[in-house]
Amino acid sequence: MPSYLEVGMVTIIRVFHKYSGLKGKLKKAELKDLINNEMNHFIMVKNETLDELFADLDQNGDLEIDFKEFITLIAMVTSACHDLFIPVQSKNTYA
Repeated sequence: MPSYLEVGMVTIIRVFHKYSGLKGKLKKAELKDLINNEMNHFIMVKNETLDELFADLDQNGDLEIDFKEFITLIAMVTSACHDLFIPVQSKNTYA
């Protein structure tokens, strides 16, 4: 049976490919849809913010977000939200 972490990793991969399709890369509109549909409780983007975010993520400058670039977003949002879910006094306690 897979662990919670493994299930989470598979979910991230599946969600990415749900929006990127067979090409395995996200255009700006696809990234916006993914964020608005799948991450809307953790991050909200407006068009101006999306332009900046997309430029920051697109490390190779190809105007698309590949999986490695997408994982950067996941890591940033997860890190920013960490303390909301694990209060300081219980960081050593796991569910």
